[in-house]
Amino acid sequence: MKVLITGGAGFIGSAVVRHILNKTSDSVVNLDKLTYAGNLESLKDVDDNSRYFFEEVDICNRSELDRVYKQYQPDAVMHLAAESHVDRSIDGPAAFIETNIVGTYTLLEATRAYWNELDVDKKTTFRFHHISTDEVYGDLEGTDDLFTETTSYSPSSPYSASKASSDHLVRAWQRTYGLPTLITNCSNNYGPYHFPEKLIPLVILNAVEGKPLPVYGNGMQIRDWLFVEDHARALYKVVTEGIVGETYNIGGHNEKANIDVVKTICSLLEELVPNKPESVAQYQDLITYVLDRPGHDVRYAIDASKIELELNWKPQETFESGIRKTVEWYLSNSDWWSRVLDGSYSCERLGSENKV
Repeated sequence: MKVLITGGAGFIGSAVVRHILNKTSDSVVNLDKLTYAGNLESLKDVDDNSRYFFEEVDICNRSELDRVYKQYQPDAVMHLAAESHVDRSIDGPAAFIETNIVGTYTLLEATRAYWNELDVDKKTTFRFHHISTDEVYGDLEGTDDLFTETTSYSPSSPYSASKASSDHLVRAWQRTYGLPTLITNCSNNYGPYHFPEKLIPLVILNAVEGKPLPVYGNGMQIRDWLFVEDHARALYKVVTEGIVGETYNIGGHNEKANIDVVKTICSLLEELVPNKPESVAQYQDLITYVLDRPGHDVRYAIDASKIELELNWKPQETFESGIRKTVEWYLSNSDWWSRVLDGSYSCERLGSENKV
C-alpha cells in the first residue's frame, strides 16, 4: 500500500511516518507545508528509506495536490495537516481557518477527483482517514462523563472550532459523494519530537534550565494523555481495518490534572538530573501559576472502547512508562530540541529534495 500522509513532518504525523516505514512494508508520501511545526529532522532516521517520498506542498494548493495524486497514485490518505496550538489560535485564528477548514475542503475535492478516476477495485479499497481531536467535543461537566463517538460537538477555541468544521466537511463528503472516509478523535498526545511550546516538553526544558514552569490557572484542568507511538499504531489500525463512515475515539486511559503532570516531570528530573541549576532547591519550586487562558476547558476524557472492541487496539504505554520515556528522550536529544529553540531547524530542509 502507498499512503499519502499530510502533515507528516509534524509531531503526530512524523510518528505515523516512522511507524509505517519501520513496522510495515508500505510506502509513504509525506506532504507537508513545513510551517514552524513541521520539522524534517524528526524523520532523519527514515529519510533515506527507498519507500519514503517527500513533497513540500500546502494542502490549500489544489494544482499541487492534483500533481501529487497523479504522480504517486496513493491507495490511502491520512490527513494530519493542521494548525494545532490553542494559544496560537486565540492570538491569530485566521491561519486555523485557512489550513484546517479551507485546506481540508481543498484536499477533499482533490481526493474526490482522483478517487472518481480510479478503477473499480482501487476505488473500493481506497480510504481517506481524517485525524481530529477530542477538543471538538468541548468541556465535560461530570467527573465520570466520557467523550464517545456520538457526543455532541461544542468547541471552545478557534482551534477546536476549526477542527470541528473539518470533521463536518469530511462526513459531508462521505454522505454526499460516497468518498470512503474515516475519522478519529484523539486525546492529548505526548512523546518524543513534540514541539517545545507544548506543556510537557516546555516543562522538561524549562526545568533543566532553571526557568519558571508556567501552569494555567490552578492547574486542575484534566486531560487524557496518549503516548504518540500508541496513537500511531491506532491510526494505522483504523486506515487499514476501520469501517468506512465510522468514527473512532482514541485515548490513553490516563486522566491527569495538568499540575500533576508537571509534578510528575519534576519528580523524574530529581532522579534523572539531580545536579540542578544553583538557584533551584527542588524542581517543583519552579512551578509558577499564571492567568488562565480564555475559554479553557476543564476536563477531557475519552471512551476508547469502540476501537478496542472492534479493531483490537489498546495503548501499550501507561502514563508512568510513557512520561519516563519522554523525559529520557528529551534529555538525550538536545541536538534536536536546541535546533528547534534557536530556529535553525527551519533553515535547513533535510532531505527536502523530491525522491521519485
